[in-house]
Amino acid sequence: MFPPAGLPLPGELLLITDELPSPADFLLHKLLADHLKHVRGTGAQTRCLILATLNDPTRWKHIAAKSNVSLDQHTASRRLSFIDVLGQVQSSATLRPLYDSVRAQLKAAAPDEGRTLVILDDLSPLEWIGYSTIELSRFLRALSASCREANAALVMRHHLITPGDPDDLLRHLLQLASYHVDVRPLSSGRSGAVSGEIALHAGTCCPLTAQVKVVPRSSALQYRLTDAGATFFNKGTSAGVL
Repeated sequence: MFPPAGLPLPGELLLITDELPSPADFLLHKLLADHLKHVRGTGAQTRCLILATLNDPTRWKHIAAKSNVSLDQHTASRRLSFIDVLGQVQSSATLRPLYDSVRAQLKAAAPDEGRTLVILDDLSPLEWIGYSTIELSRFLRALSASCREANAALVMRHHLITPGDPDDLLRHLLQLASYHVDVRPLSSGRSGAVSGEIALHAGTCCPLTAQVKVVPRSSALQYRLTDAGATFFNKGTSAGVL
């Protein structure tokens, strides 16, 4: 099963990178569904905050329904909130209004033993509309610090425009991350049975006490997308499912 049990870690950043031929949307939806299902099963309280730059709540709800998760119920109970990222910043020269909105939501949450999940679904649109690397880096560092203070697990997705040649923003993200999920297309090209490969690396801020097993690129898992989500398997075993 992917991701390994325990991820994302409370108070830590899980960075997800992907490429145009292998978008990691499926992984963001899986992390959200797994988080809500786990908490529902234990009866514990939880809080999820989605910072949406690409997809509106309707799409998130449609995909969650395929995993038997009703986001409407969680929204009604105020345990799930959406922030329209571009709507928050479109008339501002800085990302401070977005940060203030997130911080206010984190402070409004009751203590919940690290069961808060924050997802920033894509950083790329903020670059496309003109925010500088310096402005983005400051915002991401502040967001990461606020989530750490609130003991909230933070997940960020960043598109790689030039794979193999990391830009300054990616280098900054790697310095903040505890773990890095690397989603890539098959090096051999498209396949009907395999949608792509996925590896998991320890980041610069990986806790010394963490017991999460990494997945090096040399042993990357492969995955296949289906209507219900994704299945994961070792290379050469596409008929099996982990």
